[in-house]
Amino acid sequence: MQQIKRLPAIDGQLGWFESVSFTRPMPVQQAEKDEHFDIIVVGAGFSGLATADRLAQLRPEARIAIIDAMEVGQGSSGRNAGFIIDLPHNVDPTETDTLATTQVRDLNKFAIQRLDLIQKQQGLDVCWHQAGKYLAAHEEKHFSGLTDFIDTLEAIGEPYEILSDDELAKRLGTHYYKRAIYTPDNILVNPAALAISVASALPDNVTLLENTPVREIDFANKVIQTPKARLSADIIVLATNAFTEQFGVSNNRITPIFTYASLTRPLTDEEMSRCKGFSLKNIEPWGLTSAHPAGTTVRLTDDKRIFIRNTLNYQPNLSSPQAVIDKAKAKHRKSYLARFPQLPEVPFEYTWGGMICVTMNHEPIFKEHTAGVYVIAAMNGVGVAKGTYLGHYMAEYICGKDSPELDFILKHATPSWMPPDPLRSVGAHMRLSFEERMAKGEV
Repeated sequence: MQQIKRLPAIDGQLGWFESVSFTRPMPVQQAEKDEHFDIIVVGAGFSGLATADRLAQLRPEARIAIIDAMEVGQGSSGRNAGFIIDLPHNVDPTETDTLATTQVRDLNKFAIQRLDLIQKQQGLDVCWHQAGKYLAAHEEKHFSGLTDFIDTLEAIGEPYEILSDDELAKRLGTHYYKRAIYTPDNILVNPAALAISVASALPDNVTLLENTPVREIDFANKVIQTPKARLSADIIVLATNAFTEQFGVSNNRITPIFTYASLTRPLTDEEMSRCKGFSLKNIEPWGLTSAHPAGTTVRLTDDKRIFIRNTLNYQPNLSSPQAVIDKAKAKHRKSYLARFPQLPEVPFEYTWGGMICVTMNHEPIFKEHTAGVYVIAAMNGVGVAKGTYLGHYMAEYICGKDSPELDFILKHATPSWMPPDPLRSVGAHMRLSFEERMAKGEV
């Protein structure tokens, strides 16, 4: 059996999870007894949840389990920036083929529609807001990234606005950014709340088992050993993203990159009004990503918190020491004060780390590993939408349901080889350091 040596861990204070505004509607259950299922999905992030949901629809007679080492919303799916991005993103593949770019856009929008339907049906407050997204630059040397994005938008017929200086500042409540491209259909959410909402909508033939880490796995016999139970299945799906290599699968194809986020306490009305020439008080929630991929992501949330995410760190042990989180928090403070100098006293209430799973060519893993064992991994920084549609089509792949969309995914699920550690570690540290130096004022 393959032993799993590293398990998911709580890295810092999970701001989105801790600030969920509703009481979780379903109890937390663990695997307590030996049991056989038709299908076991390992990983209760967006890809695993979507896989289990679609499998349950296609095979309503099947007994399906989805297991996770933590609770839904505590893993990477609940630690991201909370963007459900509708358009090909700047950390997605560089698509020169307009048809391929259009297909990525359509798949993202398909995922958004499915998630929107679920959150409306469940009626839980996931802070769903069609706020759009700003791709913004502070330094003129990064304006070229905006121009490249405009070329993509025009090629696929998507609307956009170009904003600069005071006009942009009135939208954001900060004069920091000099130019931005605004697109209207990005969704902002509390990602942990959304994950819980999706989990609460799973059909009756799906059993959700949380706080149930995999200690050992036998792919030949399809047996999973957990701390309290031995689970078996006819089909196993690994939706384990950055932990996939721990299962002895897709070695030398993925790199786990930690990034870090901080979330302030809610701003007071007085603090919201404290701006020169305009007031944050009358500004709608917004989300912004940087024209440089290593730059800072910023949000003003529905409950009037400011979110800051930056700092990239290669962590082969798949967890972050507190000293690293503290260092990232200090960098967040500097980035925050550069953008909101009028609010120096507002503290961060939460700071945490979360993983992005990337491949060299930014293509995902989506395959049958061995007979009856399937793998989804490497969302490359756009996991809410991509994880949702990859999970949906993985279920259709398992059930033999062909489609042009599935053909497109299979064609592009070709992650390139990367060297093992220590070369991977050296290369990752050098590349991340270089990118952060190049980003400069965007951080």
